[in-house]
Amino acid sequence: MEFAGMNLLAVVLAAVVSFMFGWLWYGILFSDAWLLACGKTREEVHADNPSPTPFIISFVGLVVMASVLAGVLRHIYGPGMTMGDGIVTGAFMWLGFVMTTMAVNNAFRGAKRELTLIDGGHWLGVLLLQGAIVGWLGL
Repeated sequence: MEFAGMNLLAVVLAAVVSFMFGWLWYGILFSDAWLLACGKTREEVHADNPSPTPFIISFVGLVVMASVLAGVLRHIYGPGMTMGDGIVTGAFMWLGFVMTTMAVNNAFRGAKRELTLIDGGHWLGVLLLQGAIVGWLGL
């Protein structure tokens, strides 16, 4: 199933897998460290977000991210792309756009370095996974 030359299955699968990765990253692996870096308790976080809205926004954002990554991969590599092409492109997009933007924003708002590293690691994982999936399933 394609739209604008992109494999929609690859885009949706990349979004779902990266959403689950976020649950693993923040919910299990770095839950306590992330809370400490944010300066919040579990109770405060749950009181601040009683609705599903942040999760809906997150998933929609991941679909957009996977779509853009698929478009970039299609533009650069065409139908001959590989999983490795997707991983390398995801890593470069993370370094060039995600991590730099997040580091600047967090520096100006005075966020702890640990928060930048935890969040940056999450987005690196997301883009590597999305790149691998889109590259593997191709366009």
